[in-house]
Amino acid sequence: MENTSKTTPDKKKATRWLKRIWGLLPFAVLVLMVFGIWVLFSRIEAEQAHLKEKAVSELQREEARAHVVALKIVSKPIRDRIWFPGVTTASKQVRLLAEVKGKVVRKAVEEGSDIKKGDRIAALDARDYENALSAAEASYAVAQADLKRIESLFQQKAVAKAQLDDAAARVQSLKANRDNAALAFQRCTLSAPFSGVVNRIYVEEGDFVGVGDPVAEIIQIDPIKIQVGIPESDVEAVGQRDTFTVIIDALGGKTFTARKDFLSKTADPMARLYNLNLILDNPAYEIFPDMFAKVEIIRKEVPNAVSVPLYAVINRNEENVVYVVNDDQVHARNVVLGFMEGWKIQVKSGLEPGDRVIVVGHRDVNPGQRVTVVKTVERIEDLSS
Repeated sequence: MENTSKTTPDKKKATRWLKRIWGLLPFAVLVLMVFGIWVLFSRIEAEQAHLKEKAVSELQREEARAHVVALKIVSKPIRDRIWFPGVTTASKQVRLLAEVKGKVVRKAVEEGSDIKKGDRIAALDARDYENALSAAEASYAVAQADLKRIESLFQQKAVAKAQLDDAAARVQSLKANRDNAALAFQRCTLSAPFSGVVNRIYVEEGDFVGVGDPVAEIIQIDPIKIQVGIPESDVEAVGQRDTFTVIIDALGGKTFTARKDFLSKTADPMARLYNLNLILDNPAYEIFPDMFAKVEIIRKEVPNAVSVPLYAVINRNEENVVYVVNDDQVHARNVVLGFMEGWKIQVKSGLEPGDRVIVVGHRDVNPGQRVTVVKTVERIEDLSS
């Protein structure tokens, strides 16, 4: 009995605890569920943060690539040339002088007039010279008649040989006087010695001129001449060419082609330059004397050359290097340079047609670095566009 009664309270106690545990079980399950959800969300957030960090890292790596511009190498002609200053001059220029004295009775042209060879420029009062010519012709005619009469008498042995000789000499003397009078009469009319332009007129109608006084200045500017001083180092190159490119700045930089006329064989003693004369057709008279000109002298020409902008070449450890990016990686190429044309320089070796040379951004990259080529051009001139 005792045993039974003792056992019963223990059982009741155990039952109460069991009920309490069962009562707390839903709360515990709820806590576990909340904890599980919290762990799950923590893992999701960590994974999102990891993915975001990875994306940012990849984006940063992509942004770290330098952006460059490349020039695709294409074989083109390149010239070793230099420009020399020159000045235009008239191909012919003459100052027309009076050869006899007299009053100007006619001025036939004005300054700036186009004239042909033989056109009248001015005329002097020729009356005195015309009278002198008439008198000389009359005296000459009388002397000729006397000579014929004395010749006839000499054949008849009516006069001496000395008288015949005197008559012949008088004819020759009067003939010379007649010719001089005719020449003086002709010189009263001043005519153009060649076709050209009347540059200056020094007289007006009514002026009196003496022998040797200037009457007019005539120039020929079609063709026009260009004079250039050539240093001895370029004489050989000039001697091998027959035509030259000429630029006249006064005409807005217009370009012409001139022909070689003459290269002096001696240098100017002061400047030590050899005078080169060029001839340039000027039918429109657009080029005037004393204009400045630039004359191109080509020293050497390579028809199929590889060239790059000078600024694309990097001097590294006393070697000339360019950066090539045929894929997306920078490669250094040692190059051997030649002559320059403007801001292009010839590459004798180290590059081949088809190579892509970095010409913008090359100072910010290193060999082996990956880059992004944002633009590729085939002409150096396109870099400015």
